[in-house]
Amino acid sequence: MGKVTLQSIADRVGVSRMTVSNAFSRPDQLSAQLRERILAAADELGYVGPDPAARALARGRVGSVGMLLNGALSEAFEDQVSAEFVASVADELARRGLALTVLTPPKDEAFVPARDVAIDGALVYTCEPRSAGVEWLSRRGLPVVAVDQDLGDSVPGVRVDDRGGARLAAQHLLELGHRDIGILGLGLRGEDGTLHHSDSFPSRQRMAGWSETLADAGVEPVVALAPYEPRGVAQGVARTLLETSDVTAVLCFSDVFAHGVVLAAEELGRTVPGDLSVVGYDDSPLAAANRPPLTTVRQDITAKGHLAAGMLADLLVGGAAESQLLPATLVVRDSTAAPRA
Repeated sequence: MGKVTLQSIADRVGVSRMTVSNAFSRPDQLSAQLRERILAAADELGYVGPDPAARALARGRVGSVGMLLNGALSEAFEDQVSAEFVASVADELARRGLALTVLTPPKDEAFVPARDVAIDGALVYTCEPRSAGVEWLSRRGLPVVAVDQDLGDSVPGVRVDDRGGARLAAQHLLELGHRDIGILGLGLRGEDGTLHHSDSFPSRQRMAGWSETLADAGVEPVVALAPYEPRGVAQGVARTLLETSDVTAVLCFSDVFAHGVVLAAEELGRTVPGDLSVVGYDDSPLAAANRPPLTTVRQDITAKGHLAAGMLADLLVGGAAESQLLPATLVVRDSTAAPRA
């Protein structure tokens, strides 16, 4: 049997091709009885539905939006914060009748997802601002919403008050009496193999918040950097920090980094918070599950995902979107205390 088309079904039922099309795309135009006859004939003939590419061409939309990542999807799902964000975005898009397509870095120039995948718009997430994927989306002229990014005034974004959240964390340690404070920040490995400060929006804002608050108190922190991947590197960097300095507290880029600091302290026979206070960032499930539970800065990941997806969906139907700044709050648990006398 050849390919089953709308005309094949129309011939079987004895109606027009447009009537069959309405049965799939505009069911309110037909009686329930006629639509059931058409669907039954389609099922009998093995019709799989309207061709997605043809429907996209007719509508001028493909019904899917991209999410630009700077690593493999498996890496995103290893991280609890990223996994929660991706899930919240997918849920909100599904509620609005849209699908999510993940755009990962290209293996080679033959296939560049940000350039070659059919999408109606994109969310830019966990990317360095000058990545090739960001540039390709800009060239394509697609509606874009930046998440935890600063892509300029022309691109609406959803960001967290990372600067304010970092200030709260640093002030908390100062109020406890700490003056020898370390920072475990996010590093990006350059072509020469050395680590540099990440240029991502959260990294820059958190570092600024910590540094400003400590400087106002006359405290000069000891700064160490670690990449987010592979896992375990942060623990090694933390151990070196603790072995080569007299810090009594460490401010961390994330809860994952904070967990690494706690493990490094344990390796060196130090207790948390007795010998060392540790502050994380994100308030991921890891923060509460850690032993001791982490003092951290909370951001609402689910709200951020829903808001970003909703903003992009509004742009796709001609709506307007204004950048939003979400609050960050300090959650005090058991990983911080006053320094030993």
